[in-house]
Amino acid sequence: MSTALAPASATSEAARAAAGILQDNWGGAYTVPATGLYPHQWSWDSAFIAVGLRHLSARRAQVELDSLLSGQWSDGRLPQIVYDTRRDDDYAPSATFWRSADLPGSPAVPTTGLVQPPVHAWAAWLVHSQDPDESARRRFLERAYPRLVAWHRYLEDRRASDDGLVAVVHPWESGTDNSPLWDEVLAGVPDEPRAAMHRPDLKHASEGERPSGKEYGKYFWLAERYRDHACDDADPGHPFVVDDPTTNALWARSELALGDIAEVLGLDGAPHRSRAARIAEALEGLWDPDLEIYVALDRRSGDQVRKATVGGLLPLLAPGILPPGRSDALLRTALGPRFLDVASTSRPLMAPSYDATAPDMDPELYWRGPAWFNMMWLLLEGLRAHGLDDLADRYVEPMARVASREGFPEYVDPWTGAGHGTRAFSWTAALVLDLVAGREGRP
Repeated sequence: MSTALAPASATSEAARAAAGILQDNWGGAYTVPATGLYPHQWSWDSAFIAVGLRHLSARRAQVELDSLLSGQWSDGRLPQIVYDTRRDDDYAPSATFWRSADLPGSPAVPTTGLVQPPVHAWAAWLVHSQDPDESARRRFLERAYPRLVAWHRYLEDRRASDDGLVAVVHPWESGTDNSPLWDEVLAGVPDEPRAAMHRPDLKHASEGERPSGKEYGKYFWLAERYRDHACDDADPGHPFVVDDPTTNALWARSELALGDIAEVLGLDGAPHRSRAARIAEALEGLWDPDLEIYVALDRRSGDQVRKATVGGLLPLLAPGILPPGRSDALLRTALGPRFLDVASTSRPLMAPSYDATAPDMDPELYWRGPAWFNMMWLLLEGLRAHGLDDLADRYVEPMARVASREGFPEYVDPWTGAGHGTRAFSWTAALVLDLVAGREGRP
């Protein structure tokens, strides 16, 4: 292990344990998020996992992303899940449900037709930066860049509307499945899919920590409809089409990363940076001046969904392209009582996923309040982008301690750190590795 991971403290013990989890969850070409609950390859999970793996093996981090990119569709979409058909009964909806081989443009491997937030180009840049020589030897960026460009082109051509923002067509695409952001839009979606609904997730996590049966019914109904319309993003009758702040903020950040990648390859990075600036400008359509945060927009109704979630803070990742004063307002929200509450003696260990002041906030229920290590990592990166490194560093040791104590859980109570969901969760382990390495400096 890199010496950057071995300060003489509890963080080094957490880093060693995290490395062990990533080894246990490694399948030879990619890392499963969790061996029981999530036995396939997930899209943005692999991106976050690669960010941590780079500190153990830059080559393995590259292979992680190469494997995911091999599941790309001909239209450029990067699927939410690439399935291991040997585990088809262990997760629902399964490869059999999606029948991707019957859909035009699908890859040779079975996948979903849905996508997840586009953090991949940024992850690829971080992986390259960890060991540029190894990256050059394996021609990693040469392989990844055209695929990442095609992925972003899919988003722009197939998912962006005249407002310049990318929409998600299913809550799963946001990565924040049962976030309160989706409640109003889902209200009109049927909760009884045609096929029988299988819930293997409840074998690995408490029912009280997972979306409800009614919510899952809506998720399956939407997935069936999207599948049965050949995963057509132009389907005018699809009832869930939402501009998501997380997806669009990460699209902008990854466009900036594509600009860096292009220049390493001797290409012009300016078009990518211009596109990132256009996305940031378009994000103003999601700005809520009263909440001082970016919210979601229901394209079917044209209404904003005025709820404050941690994803609404993620434009902090691209401060140089936000309008004047916007970063200051976002930082007020991030550091205030809704999230980090830094002025309070009862401040949380990690930012909750949903507004801490909201009456329906639940610190134990999936994306309706618990803190997630990936979102906290993104928020800390946003703080660092604004020169708040000392503040960001204060969270590293407490996060590492909580992760280690709770068995690297999927998510935690923001105040007590009590773990929830599955354990030995890969992105928790990977991002703890990255946070600990960051104490000694990051590329």
